[in-house]
Amino acid sequence: MGTVGLVFDGENIGSVSSSHEYDHEKELDAGALFVLKSKGSWVHCVYHLTTSIVAPPLLSLPFAFASLGWWGGILCLGIGALVTFYSYNLLSMVLEHHAQLGRRHLRFRDMANDILGPRWGGYYVGPIQFMVCYGAVIGSTLLGGQCMKAIYLLLNPSGTMKLYEFVVIFGGLMLMLAQMPSFHSLRHINLISLLLCLAYSACATAGSIYIGSSSKGPEKDYSISSDKETRIFGVFNAIAIIATTFGNGIIPEIQATIAPPVKGQMFKGLCICYAMLSTTFFSVAISGYWAFGNQAEGLILSNFTQNSHNLVPKSFIFITNIFIILQLSAVAVVYLQPTNEVLERTFADAKSTEFSSRNVIPRLISRSISVIISTTIAAMLPFFGDINAVIGAFGFLPLDFVLPVIFFNLTFKPSKRRPIFWLNMAIAVVFSVLGVIAAIAAVRQISLDAKTYRLFANV
Repeated sequence: MGTVGLVFDGENIGSVSSSHEYDHEKELDAGALFVLKSKGSWVHCVYHLTTSIVAPPLLSLPFAFASLGWWGGILCLGIGALVTFYSYNLLSMVLEHHAQLGRRHLRFRDMANDILGPRWGGYYVGPIQFMVCYGAVIGSTLLGGQCMKAIYLLLNPSGTMKLYEFVVIFGGLMLMLAQMPSFHSLRHINLISLLLCLAYSACATAGSIYIGSSSKGPEKDYSISSDKETRIFGVFNAIAIIATTFGNGIIPEIQATIAPPVKGQMFKGLCICYAMLSTTFFSVAISGYWAFGNQAEGLILSNFTQNSHNLVPKSFIFITNIFIILQLSAVAVVYLQPTNEVLERTFADAKSTEFSSRNVIPRLISRSISVIISTTIAAMLPFFGDINAVIGAFGFLPLDFVLPVIFFNLTFKPSKRRPIFWLNMAIAVVFSVLGVIAAIAAVRQISLDAKTYRLFANV
C-alpha cells in the first residue's frame, strides 16, 4: 500500500506521472471555495484524521469485547484496523489519480458521481454520508451532555438538573464553534483534540488497570451469554460498534484540505493517525475488558463509579470527563463540515468575498439552525446510542469498508488474475453481508429497548 502506485507482477496499477500538476477547476461552488479550501499540509491532515477517528466512542470498545470475548474482540479490532487503513489508503489513491487527470474530487459524492454515476452519488452516497456525519454530530452532543451531567453529579450528588439541560449547554458551545469558516480553520482546534484523545485514553487505561488490580473492582468474569440468540446478536452488535468506532466517512473532504500537489501526503497522515489509533484503541479495549469483564458498560467510565461509590479519586473522573467534553466539541464541529459545505453551496454567493455581509449573515443563520436541530434531537432521544448503531451499520460499513475497494477496482481495473482484485471483492462482499446483519441486530436492540424510550428522558 504505497502512494506512488501499486505494482503486481510487473503491472503498475495507479501509477501516474508525478510531474503532472493538478488542474484546478476553473469555477468552484461556494461550498468548495469557502468550506473545503485547499491550504493545509499533511501534518494538518493528521490532526483532522485523528479527531474524526480517534474519538470518545473508543471508550465503548470494552463493551464490544464483552460480547466477543478475548480472542474475538482482539481479532475484530485488528481486522477493523487493517481493513480501514487499507480502504482509506485505496480511497486516497483514487482521489490522487483523478486529481492528476485534472479532476480533483473534493467531496465523497463527487467521487461517486464520477465513478458510479450521478444517481449513486446523488441518491445513495450523498444521503448516507450526510446521515452518518449529522448522526455523529447528534451523538457527540448527547455524549457531551452526559459527561457534563456526570461532572455535575460528581460535584453535587443531590443535584436536580436534567440531562437535556446539559445537552443544551453543550449545544451552546457548538453554536460558537460551528461558525469557524472552513475545515482548514479547524487545524489548531484539532491539534488540541489530538492531545486530548491521548489524554483521556491514558486516563481510561490507567483507571481500569488501577481498579482491576485492586480489591475495589468487580469479580472478573469473561464468560459470554449462554443464550444462543443473545450471543449471536451480541456478536453482530459488537461488530457494528467496532465498525462505527473506526468509521470516518469524510476522507475525501479531509484530503480536499491539502494544498496541491497532494500525492503521498494522505498516506503519511494515515500512518501517524493509525499509530495513535492502535495505541489508544487496544490499550483502552484490553485494559477495560480485563478490569471489568462482561460487566463492562457502554462507556467504560461508567464502571469507575458503582453504587454511587467512586472506585478512583473524584478528581480523576472530573479531569477525564473534561478531556472528553473538550474533544467531543472538536469531533462534532469536524463532522459538521459536510453539512456546512451543503449549506454554503446553497445559500452563499461564490462571487462575493467569504466574509462579506452577503455570505456571513446566511452562514450565521443556517449553521445556527443546523446546530439547534441537532441539539434538539440529542435532547429528545437520549437513547441515541441504539440509533447510532443502526447508522453505523447502514452508513460507516458501506462508506469505509465497501465503497473504497469498489472505487479502486472500477478506477484502476486490475486484472481478475491479480490477487488485489479478489481481495477487494472479498472485502466488499464480506462487509456488505456484515452490514446487513449488523443493521438487523441494531434494529432488534432498539425494539428490545423501546419500552424504556421517552422523549427528553433523564438517563
